[in-house]
Parts: sequence; structure tokens; C-alpha cells
Amino acid sequence: MDLTTAQQRRSLTEDILRACGSVLVACSGGVDSVLLAAVAARILGDKAVAATAVSPSLASGELDDARAAAMAVGIRHIEVATTEIDNPAYTENSPNRCFHCKDTAYAAFQALASHEDIAVVVDGTNADDSGDFRPGRKAAQAHGVRSPLAEAGMTKQDIREWAKELGLDVWDKPAAACLSSRVPYGSPVTAVKLKRIDQAEAVLKKLGFRQCRVRDHDAVARIEIPAAEFPRILEYRELILTACRKAGFNYISLDLEGFRSGSMNEVINKP
Repeated sequence: MDLTTAQQRRSLTEDILRACGSVLVACSGGVDSVLLAAVAARILGDKAVAATAVSPSLASGELDDARAAAMAVGIRHIEVATTEIDNPAYTENSPNRCFHCKDTAYAAFQALASHEDIAVVVDGTNADDSGDFRPGRKAAQAHGVRSPLAEAGMTKQDIREWAKELGLDVWDKPAAACLSSRVPYGSPVTAVKLKRIDQAEAVLKKLGFRQCRVRDHDAVARIEIPAAEFPRILEYRELILTACRKAGFNYISLDLEGFRSGSMNEVINKP
């Protein structure tokens, strides 16, 4: 990567934040939003605030990471309870589900920003996200949310390298997604499903499987981990079976195709 170009992208990110005057950073606890919060805090001081939408679809570990990251980078952190789980358009779980989730979250963030006298809500969307299926981007546009990292052309690699240089613990954190993304489209999202997914994934992460998903197919838990880790997961077979059954699953399977980010989207374009 051209270091001059990378430095230019960093400078442009800082310039965008500076021009905003004051920002509320939508902080999920992932590397993108944590980096943005860190840079915003350095550029804008107390005119930068981080906020995390808290609902049943947020994994417990993600909230812990958001809290820890905000403390580490010295930015005020506000937890905002959101109610997308009460919206039938969200719980029916169409491929447009993410729009309804983000619509709720960004409306809450805009209200909070207004209350805090903050000019702009920003999120951690980066330049690499443009090729993904992301209905939530329409919600961001509708609420006037800006994405300084994407606007500056910052790629995921750019972000991880900058985060590492800044000493952020999340610099190599695997990409995450809300717990609802583990439920197949057309199968209703419920608080019960989200809780059991969270419980099962928490056990896998505690065992050291950093990149993992527990896909919820009603009675069946379909576990996705990188194929290279298949031998290791079998070492913990009994423990994982017990934990998943305790969470509420009757059958536990290992997806032989391995981990794929957004694997639930694979069925959208199939005849």
C-alpha cells in the first residue's frame, strides 16, 4: 500500500471530522467505529461523543467492547436502548430487516445528538463496505448520517493499520454483525432466539473461537467457524453440545463449508 496515499486518507478523515464541528459516533464496539471514536476524540475533544444502540440483537460481548473502548480512547459513551424488536417490519425478518433496525437506531441517535447539541451523527462504514448487501445504508442516508471513513476512502486494511498504530485493542478484532443476522430470512426474529444465539456464541468465544457464528434454524444450531479450526472444535465437542442445548437448541451441527460472513445472504438471489 502506498504510505503517502494512506496518510492522505487519514488526514482527510480528520479534516471531515474537524469540519463537522461536533459528532456523535455510532459505536458498535468493532474496529471501524472504535477507530472513528478515537480519532474524533483526539480531533474534537469533548465535542465528540460515542453512542451504542442496546437491544436484544446486540451481542453481550460487543457492548462490553464498546464500553471498554470508549474508556480507553477517552470519549464519553452513552448507551441508548432501542426498540426495533417491537417493530413487526423488523421481526418478520425480510431481507430488508437491517433497514428497519438502522432506521430505529439512527432516529434515536439523531434525537440524542439534538439533545446534546451535537451537529452530526457519524458511523464507521468504510470504503470496502460499498460492495456488500447493506439495506441499513438507506436508513443512514435518510437520517443524514455521515461516514467519514468511507468518504475518505479508508479501507478495512487502512483502518486496522491505523488502529494498531494507535494501540487500540480491537485493531485485529474479527468483523461482527448483529445477532439477528444469524436467523434465516423469513423466520421471525424473537428475543428468545437472540438470547440463545448470544449464549451459544459466548461459549464458543470463551473457548477461543474468535470468528464464529451460531445460525439459528429453530431447533437446530448451525455453527460456522473457519475450516482450519474444525479439528479443535471437536476437542470441545461435549462441552459445546451441553452449552448449546442449555441455551435452547435441540440439535447442534457444524457447517462443513466453514465460516462465511453474511452467509444468510447466499439464498437471496437463488431461484
